[in-house]
Amino acid sequence: MPKYAAYEPAAPCFDLVRGALGDLVDGVHFFDIVTDDVVYEVLYDVPGWPRVIKGRTELMAAFRGYVDNIAVQSADKLIIHKTDHGHVVVIEYEVHGTILATGVKYNNRFCSIIKIGNRRITHWRDYMDSLAAWNALTAAMPRLPEVGADVADA
Repeated sequence: MPKYAAYEPAAPCFDLVRGALGDLVDGVHFFDIVTDDVVYEVLYDVPGWPRVIKGRTELMAAFRGYVDNIAVQSADKLIIHKTDHGHVVVIEYEVHGTILATGVKYNNRFCSIIKIGNRRITHWRDYMDSLAAWNALTAAMPRLPEVGADVADA
């Protein structure tokens, strides 16, 4: 079993981030490119997701909850802004997936400010479209037509 197999539902997002940082960092997977004492801040409120995560172990635990609830099909529309000689990278991107409990589509936009030290991510500050997340997470399960029902009745 591959080292990060449990996180496969978020692979498109992790792959986008890894590709965006290119040769500024060492490591193959997202969790390989963060320091053991990384600080991961989110500047939004989502029930069950902490505002500040400290450490690689805690970050992995938080993302385990994410992949247990959302399957990411794609991540795209990447825009990269490098500053401070590559020690700070700002990435803008979109993530598209499905809320596993309801089957509702999840589409969100992010802006992440990433600080790099010794070829690893030391600090991450994340902004997202909170309303898009809230709408997807609180949407009711799509109603399917009953067997034998007329399509016009659905």
